Amino acid sequence: MTRETIFDLASLTKPLATTVAIMQLVEQGKISLEHDLGSVLSEFHHTDKARIQLKHLLYHTSGLPDYRPYYLSICSYPRKERIAALRKLLVEERLVHPIGHTVLYSDVGFMILRWVIERVSGCRLDQFVADTIYHQIELDELFFIDLEAPPSKHKFAATEKCPWRHTVLEGQVHDENAYAAGGVEGHAGLFGSANGVQMLLIKLLASYGNHDEGHFFDRDIVRFFFKRLPNTDKALGFDMPSIQNSSSGHYFSSRSVGHLGFTGTSFWMDLERNIVVICLTNRVHPSRQNNAIKAFRPALHNAVMKSLV
Repeated sequence: MTRETIFDLASLTKPLATTVAIMQLVEQGKISLEHDLGSVLSEFHHTDKARIQLKHLLYHTSGLPDYRPYYLSICSYPRKERIAALRKLLVEERLVHPIGHTVLYSDVGFMILRWVIERVSGCRLDQFVADTIYHQIELDELFFIDLEAPPSKHKFAATEKCPWRHTVLEGQVHDENAYAAGGVEGHAGLFGSANGVQMLLIKLLASYGNHDEGHFFDRDIVRFFFKRLPNTDKALGFDMPSIQNSSSGHYFSSRSVGHLGFTGTSFWMDLERNIVVICLTNRVHPSRQNNAIKAFRPALHNAVMKSLV
């Protein structure tokens, strides 16, 4: 492993690609967080999900289920037909809670957010975030891997010996639904190095504080997205420390934001102390049965924070 090793960031895709893309569209005046799915995506207009607002998807209060193994059915389609097949399943998906009442962390909701971004911007998610954010801040160590494109020459941390694909995954998205969709999705698919993650987080942190150096995102929008939804551990597209057993450990302030990724990735950012801690591992190598990361994360964060504060 080197400083340039590229990791499958898994659900860090949610804040570091999908959420920042929504931030940009809000800043451009193209969408509002109060817009509902029925008005943005006509396919949802006559469904029970028409009244889901974009903020519900970002807060994980949409009422949608947490996960569905869509890949099992859409992989039977030719590659070019899979996105349409997936989106038909998203439209047909049933709510499991009333809209806006219950926090249930949902991959499904972020798949729909990808669709929203692409419908509003006219660009595929990976192209939109690259053109409007990553390239603008000269960030080339965060990217999606289109499975139709030639193999990347980067050095990747291997993930799981996949029981479904029967191979050790290296430079190929671990998440099955993102893989079936071609490598680019709203809930997973982003790859990057520790430096790449840091560069984007520092831009968000600088914009939050309106520091002179590195100001890129709109300060008011960043501050709004980083507000806690009352009585939850959620901000818009980001997590916040829970009262008990937070993966951030004991020392991050309540005004911190972060996120975890299934493959063993995470970041926590203390907005009061201007501290960012990034942890990239391939804890699913060679199997997802290894759950030691749950104890490791808070221990790591406690050790780092004790040394700093």
